[in-house]
Amino acid sequence: MKNPNFLNIKKSALLFFAALFMAFSVSAQSSEEKKIGDATVVLSDFAKMKESIPAELLEVTQGIIIVPKLINAGFVVGGKRGKGVAMVKKADGSWSNPVFVTMTGGSIGFQIGVQAVDLVLVFKHSNSLTDIKKSSFTLGGDLSVAAGPVGRNSTASTDYKLDAEVYSYSRSKGLFAGISLNGAALAIDEKANKELYGKTMTANEIFNAPNSSSAVIKELKSTLSGMK
Repeated sequence: MKNPNFLNIKKSALLFFAALFMAFSVSAQSSEEKKIGDATVVLSDFAKMKESIPAELLEVTQGIIIVPKLINAGFVVGGKRGKGVAMVKKADGSWSNPVFVTMTGGSIGFQIGVQAVDLVLVFKHSNSLTDIKKSSFTLGGDLSVAAGPVGRNSTASTDYKLDAEVYSYSRSKGLFAGISLNGAALAIDEKANKELYGKTMTANEIFNAPNSSSAVIKELKSTLSGMK
């Protein structure tokens, strides 16, 4: 017959490790949900700015990437690193579930210091994002990128009717701040997507999936739809 004390110790150990595993799982999930919440805050802050993304541009936008607190650092040779979410507009005009992406890149030139910026990339065509799949693409290389026009009431004559595929908006400490994105690479963050959705899914599967019941995702979509 086993010692009752041993059984109690074994039971306590099992309960401890079960609780530890659950805490780790919740923490991982919360990390991704927090990033979505941060993206919602970025959009809300942009919407409050007088010189915001023009409504006309948002009307024709087919895809968007929001990267909260992109780290832009450098000492002669610069580097960028951040995690954000990508969404595409569906045929009915609603927004898809978010796909996690990473941005990495570098630039050459005189620069010094570290800067955290909130970055929004506006895409004229959704296939620029749906075609990423498991690979990555480079801004300024695979896709042309330009600083986006500002002013909520910009007219149809603004620059976005021209050649750029992607328009960038970056904000630091409450003000628009221009940064160079040429050479920056965007890639799908498969690990983060699996953490959030509970299984491995391609970007297209997430984009085309039924609307998520997640409260943070619903809020992100609602905030984005309300900007125009």
